[in-house]
Amino acid sequence: MRVRVLRLRLFRPLACLALTGAALFDARCAGCHGAGGEGAAADALVGGRGSLATPKPVQTVGSYWPYATTLFDYIRRTMPYDAPQSLGPDETYTLSAYILSRNGLLPDDAVLDAGTLAGVRMPNRDGFTADARPDVPAAGR
Repeated sequence: MRVRVLRLRLFRPLACLALTGAALFDARCAGCHGAGGEGAAADALVGGRGSLATPKPVQTVGSYWPYATTLFDYIRRTMPYDAPQSLGPDETYTLSAYILSRNGLLPDDAVLDAGTLAGVRMPNRDGFTADARPDVPAAGR
């Protein structure tokens, strides 16, 4: 059996400031996610910090997601809902930076690019556990 290895490519180096993302978010994301990402027809992207251990956890990018690279990849592959994969790399970095800054994970003047994205420390990074089921190979845990 041949196994095909897929590699995530983070595009050419770009520098996108979080503070420039508000207008882009309003134009491409707010219709579903609400003004500022608080939620509307689609899930909230901001808030929820400290709620995961409560009876009503709020799972957002800032409270639940373990890696900032997942946010970038998810936006790049699936957003906006009505036109997936229509955003360019600079727009994807800009939206990622904006959402991270709205969650208090980056300052508004932070620069996000291929070199800094993986260095963003998400609050729930250590909140996931390895899969201990005996039928799951060790490499997948």
